[in-house]
Amino acid sequence: MRKHIDLDGSEKIYLEGLVAVKTYQKNELLLDQGQVCKNLFFVEEGSLRAYHLNREGKEATIMFAIEDWWISDMYCFANQKPAMVSLEALEASKVVALSFDVFGLLVQRLPKFERFFRILFQNAYAREQLRILDAISFTTEQRYHRFVSKYPHIAKKVTQKQIASYLGVTPEFLSSVKKK
Repeated sequence: MRKHIDLDGSEKIYLEGLVAVKTYQKNELLLDQGQVCKNLFFVEEGSLRAYHLNREGKEATIMFAIEDWWISDMYCFANQKPAMVSLEALEASKVVALSFDVFGLLVQRLPKFERFFRILFQNAYAREQLRILDAISFTTEQRYHRFVSKYPHIAKKVTQKQIASYLGVTPEFLSSVKKK
């Protein structure tokens, strides 16, 4: 948060009293698709991924989150609806969970947080727009190389299957792309 807003001592204490720090083991779900999405998560340690499971049982990775990143099913969090994605720990992870009610309280009582989350959501929207443009503008090979060069720390932590799922291709197709 220090990247975007300054909190004084009492604001830090107030915030710490409202959030929950949780730990998850590798492959443990923070949110299961279909559950009401009640939290935003900040990754202190470890890494997470959000994925959607379709009716045929095929996974599509929507996003990854590493240390110092936020993750949630934002539409469902904002509207308190059943999640369209599951959130999974890719390794042992420590996260800060910010509940829907606490989120509302923070932005209402401390205007700094409204500014912080506006910046956070603005950046997330821009990132997703760029991802869509990549998907319609580049080949799978180009998208793979762009992903690895832009997010080398993520590429080292996740499986080829998860990267393929993120790129919208099969692991076999990604393997053939990498051989080129």
